[in-house]
Amino acid sequence: MAGRTFRLEIVTPERVVIADDTITSVVAPGSEGYLGVMANHAPLLTELMVGQVDIRRSDDSETGVATSGGFMEVSANRVIILADTAELAEEIDITRAEEAKRRAEVRLSRRNEDEVDSARAETAVSRAMNRLHVVEHFRR
Repeated sequence: MAGRTFRLEIVTPERVVIADDTITSVVAPGSEGYLGVMANHAPLLTELMVGQVDIRRSDDSETGVATSGGFMEVSANRVIILADTAELAEEIDITRAEEAKRRAEVRLSRRNEDEVDSARAETAVSRAMNRLHVVEHFRR
């Protein structure tokens, strides 16, 4: 399997989310759309958007990670994702994500008020919806 696998590291300012040498594929939300990486991929560097990172290991297990932006570098059979935030599907607190979405939607509904930052509220809704989507997809 060594020729078909590569190392994946997903790191946030707070922690290392994943450091695994048994990865066979990663699909990530690049700035121009989702992109897939397999072993021996050509080098690249891309900005990441809010979205879901799909990960497949050599034992055919899969997991997902909700990310909220950052960068991905591919080189020398290694993928490094430097994410603003990242949560494994199994770590996501559904109640907390639903509450964050509700709070952000309330802020958006008051966007005409002077002190509401619409862009920030829209980003918060997007992040919460992404977290809920990852949970739904990987906790079947």
